[in-house]
Amino acid sequence: MKSMSTNANSGYGIPTHQIIGPSPSPRRGRNYLAPFASSFMGAVFMAACIMLWSVAAMARAAPESFADLAEEFSPAVVNISSTQVIEGVAGGPEPFQFPPGSPFEEFFREFRKRQKPDQPRRGMSLGSGFIIDPEGYIVTNNHVIAEAEEITVILQDNTDLKAKIIGRDAKTDLALLKVEAKKKLSAIKWGDSDAARVGDWVMAIGNPFGLGGSVTAGIISARARDIHSGPYDDYIQTDASINRGNSGGPLFNMGGKVIGINTAIFSPSGGSVGIGFAIPSALAQTVIAQLREFGQTRRGWLGVRIQGVTEEIAESFGLDEPKGALIARVNEGEPAEKAGLMAGDVILSFDGKEVSNVRRLQRIVAETPIDKTVEITVWRDEEKKIFDVSVGRLEEFEKTAEAAPGKPGTGKTAKKMTLDSVGLSLSVLVPKLRERFELSNEVEGVIVVGVEEQGFASERGMRAGDLIVEVNQVPVVTPEEVKAKIKELVSKKRKTVLFLVERSGDRRFISVPLVEE
Repeated sequence: MKSMSTNANSGYGIPTHQIIGPSPSPRRGRNYLAPFASSFMGAVFMAACIMLWSVAAMARAAPESFADLAEEFSPAVVNISSTQVIEGVAGGPEPFQFPPGSPFEEFFREFRKRQKPDQPRRGMSLGSGFIIDPEGYIVTNNHVIAEAEEITVILQDNTDLKAKIIGRDAKTDLALLKVEAKKKLSAIKWGDSDAARVGDWVMAIGNPFGLGGSVTAGIISARARDIHSGPYDDYIQTDASINRGNSGGPLFNMGGKVIGINTAIFSPSGGSVGIGFAIPSALAQTVIAQLREFGQTRRGWLGVRIQGVTEEIAESFGLDEPKGALIARVNEGEPAEKAGLMAGDVILSFDGKEVSNVRRLQRIVAETPIDKTVEITVWRDEEKKIFDVSVGRLEEFEKTAEAAPGKPGTGKTAKKMTLDSVGLSLSVLVPKLRERFELSNEVEGVIVVGVEEQGFASERGMRAGDLIVEVNQVPVVTPEEVKAKIKELVSKKRKTVLFLVERSGDRRFISVPLVEE
């Protein structure tokens, strides 16, 4: 746990003479402050210096104590115990392995034969949660209660209450529980995680290792962390001690508001090493509200595949800086297509909110009410265009999404070409190549049949089997078309060529540097 102590000679405890002026010289004994102190201006000067010292002290000081916050809000933090049945395996695992022919091998084989099959047993997981409504609504992590047959909530006074699941969301690892209590429960309020800054003090309360209510404190180490746990990663990183059992517990700001739900830790040893992650309240509030109202999430959906905008992609599109989210594919019949959006559009704003990157767009869209018509600003043909889109529902798409059946192949004759400028060997897409690279008969483009190991395309991750669908947003179906487009870009002194590539059913833009042939 990070030390909270300070003393007069460390932190902000700087001797006054070091702030307001030099100390008297031991040789001359002269007081340099005397002219100032004996005049009005001197008094003003000294007062200003003292104020500056006070401000500096406040900026550097740690809170004197977290005791008041802990005392007030600990009753609203609960211990969550969930149990599930783990099926037994006949004979169980082999505890020892001996070399073939060993005298112990036969002995232990007979010993295991005489054993009874393992019986189903109950497993238990422990975590934390916090009450957000005196009526008994409790927030926790989904992984704390995953596959649970029975959930018990233990209050600070050791009262046991059976809980039922109101709703859960695996994508954000959140769950909402409900308990029935004979008394009005203590509850805590949400805070604004978007207002939290790196360096702010925070306090975590939870039940590490099942020990019961424990309080730790630290600072926010970083914001908007992506730990690749889900599509909406936007974690707050903190150095407040978080261990196993803290999952689902609250992360407080100094105003006593919940700005995060402690969810994960980075630890080679399994214990706290000062890197913990909390789901921000700005994301959690929306999910929890949907779970409470509908029992499930209702996320917005555009029906597009998106990717980030790199500096080279921005240059290819004529953007001043790499920003926004680039549409790599538009799903047929989905909201984006109905509104007129196309692959190659760069989404700059959504419903009046600036889109800085892919994760920002994913979160904004997900939080948008279903069927709401929003205004989207995109970059197309080196200018801004505005579209109105009626937002769909992600969950409905996930239920109905199916792979489209293929169409009969064409009878095109294979025609190959090597482009030294990018280090690619290309071919017309013929039935044999469709079969070889498992490509649907409905897709069209130019197939990559070879990649030069030391070429630019290889450096950018292109490989044999990639299907080039577009070159700088122009559809292509023959190697000649690709070559002509690259030649045109070279003549215009463009530094890169932008390929729209399909691989394993997914499409993405790949920017490849150009050299004159």
